[in-house]
Parts: sequence; structure tokens; C-alpha cells
Amino acid sequence: MANPLGTRERYTVSVEEYVHYHRDGYLIVKGMLDAEDTKRLQGWTDQIYTGGITQLDHLSPQPAWMTETQKLNNRLASARLHNPHREDPTAEWGLLHPRLLDVLEALIGPDVLAVQSMLFFNPPRKGGQGWHQDSFYIQTQPDSLIGAWIALDRADTDNGCLWVAPGSHNEPIYPPVQQSNSYMHANEKQIQGLFPARNASEMDDIVNKLSEVAAKYGEAIPVALEPGDVLFFHSHLLHRSYRNETDDRFRRAYVCHYCNARSWVPWGGGNKRHLLSRGRTHLPHALPQFGTPIELTPEPDQAGDSGSMMVAMDGDRMGKMEM
Repeated sequence: MANPLGTRERYTVSVEEYVHYHRDGYLIVKGMLDAEDTKRLQGWTDQIYTGGITQLDHLSPQPAWMTETQKLNNRLASARLHNPHREDPTAEWGLLHPRLLDVLEALIGPDVLAVQSMLFFNPPRKGGQGWHQDSFYIQTQPDSLIGAWIALDRADTDNGCLWVAPGSHNEPIYPPVQQSNSYMHANEKQIQGLFPARNASEMDDIVNKLSEVAAKYGEAIPVALEPGDVLFFHSHLLHRSYRNETDDRFRRAYVCHYCNARSWVPWGGGNKRHLLSRGRTHLPHALPQFGTPIELTPEPDQAGDSGSMMVAMDGDRMGKMEM
């Protein structure tokens, strides 16, 4: 199914945007989602928070000691849902939005695997996460993980926007304190000077050892976004957020992670659980289960010239490129 979306205006990444991402570790695309698409995600989020949609409640981690009544009354105490795309068509649609995938194709593609989705609510006086690197949690080999942070409310320094340490994506991944055979970071034994990332994601900079690494890159930068803006960020980039200090504003965001579809992903059930979203791959993969259209590249013709594929040449004329 090559381009089931038909003719559409593709988002193209400029040279300056490409350079900015690789130099600083992040890229802000203003107005990535139009007003209609943003409202769809906002309305979906509203329904979840107010109880109009309850079938995703179990995706919000709750303390084991809570009774069912307490969980109901405090239904989004953690202010986030994990991987709603596996159970909800709107979540899948947002994860596989074609304009997001256009940017990802330019930055890590052409083959893109959708790995994770998270819906953050961050109500007034809640939220916040200390310095961390996303590849600390989600490993890909080769290392190609990238995040897309979709703003659903205005995000600023008052309600807990993201802060980044530009250039810190050049750092290796600082490993967990305790390792297991199933969670070994690539090159860990080959890089001198790495130390265990004690208390990664902890808000207290004194106990979070990654704050020392972030400080090497000077003043952190707040990422202010409007609804529909998207922050694309490298998985090694040190980033954090603070508590929402307002009394009447949420800071909602739909945050998704992707990698090159030819990377091995041991996290979250392996490649077979993750969605091939653009291009093709030789590795196991899943496909959208709620009918979200995607653009895949046909496999080379195995019967004829081995390794040949159809590519566009001179407008509508088609030709074969030897692989």
C-alpha cells in the first residue's frame, strides 16, 4: 500500500531545520498540526479527563495500595497515560499523523517505526520531571530514537513547559545504576567516564546526577509552545520540566517516540509490537489496528532484477534503480 493518503501537501524540512536538529538536538515546528487536528486531540483529551472515556483508565499508573474507589476519585493521579495508541483509534491517528512522519522521515528515515505514545495532563499544581535522557528508558540498536512533543495547550514557564540543554544530545547515554542482561546500553563498556544515572528524572537537582551533565551546556532553554506546535528532540538530549505553578491552566501534551524501522528495539515487547509507519523494514513489525492510513514502500521485485525498486523520474515517468 504505497501512499494510500493520495495527493497531499507534504511537509518538507529545510536545510536550516535539519542543521538545527543535528547541531542542538531539537527542532520546533510551529503550527505542525492545523486547528482542526489539534481540536480533535484536545477534545479526546477532555473526554478522558472528565470521564467520557474510561476504557483507558488502566493505562494511568496508580499506586497498588489504592482501593477501587480511591482510584476512581483520583483517576489521573499520575497525570499521564501510557501507550493509548494500542487501544484507541484517536491515539493511533495522532501517533501516525502524516505531517509528523514527514519530519521524521527527513530526520531519521526514510523508514520509521512508531514505538510509544504518552498523554500528559499536568493539571494545576501538579507535574514536573527532572533531567533525563529518553534513550535511558527506551533502547534502540542502532541508536535512532526520537521524540515528538505535541502541545495541546499553551506551554510556558508558568504551567510547566519543557526545558532543554542544547547540544547535550552529543553526550552518550548514562546507564542505569543496576543493569540486567536484557537492558545493556550499547558502547557502555567502550566509553570512559560514564557514571550511573542515579535518580534520573528526579526533580531535585542535588540528587539527580544528570543535572551535572546538563550544566556543562550552559543555561537551559525553556521551550514555549502553542497548541499544535511540535517539538522534535533527540533521545540523548537532556531535558526536564517543572511543576505547573498555575491555579487554572493545564499543560496537556501528546508525546510520541519513534525510531528508524531498521533498528532493533528490545523495549516494550520488541519490534513485533511496534508500528511500521513509513517506508519498509526487514524486521518484525505491527501495522495500524484501527485503520489509520500510512505510506509504505513496496518491497523490491524479488522475481525480476533482484533488489530493484520503482522510483519517480522526470515527473510522472517511472524508472528502476539498481540496489
